[in-house]
Amino acid sequence: MRNFTPRAVEPAALAALRTVDDAGRTCAPYVAPEGGEPLRCCLRLARAGERIALVSYAPLRRWAAATGAEPGAYDEVGPVFVHAEECAGPEPAEAYPFERPGALRTVRRYGADGRIVGGRLVELPGLDEAFAEAFADPEVALVHVRAVEYGCFHFEVRRP
Repeated sequence: MRNFTPRAVEPAALAALRTVDDAGRTCAPYVAPEGGEPLRCCLRLARAGERIALVSYAPLRRWAAATGAEPGAYDEVGPVFVHAEECAGPEPAEAYPFERPGALRTVRRYGADGRIVGGRLVELPGLDEAFAEAFADPEVALVHVRAVEYGCFHFEVRRP
């Protein structure tokens, strides 16, 4: 069970990424041969035969633009998988997305200014505790969950 709400990449950002990604590259959809790619649009694994794309995404960029934050060098751009066409978005779930027991994640904490104010390595399960600890700090505005193996952005959680 989860106590915090994971946020997928927002629909407006997805629409833009499906044209030109945050690194300025044209989207190049393909058919997932076996599936299993973690889709950040709907927070589930791709199924074999689905049309998906690997795009560069800057998770702080749009949040910073909307809030007036200045993340500076923390405006990282990295690879994420998304459906090549619009999808229904995340479905309600009991577990956090891409939660495999024993997998390692980093939970990066960001302040309202967009700068990193800390982080934590988490072995799954264990995200609820990491989120509670993060949001106990009044400086933390949001957290990003990333895979340790590839450094990929998985999802965001904002202050409840």
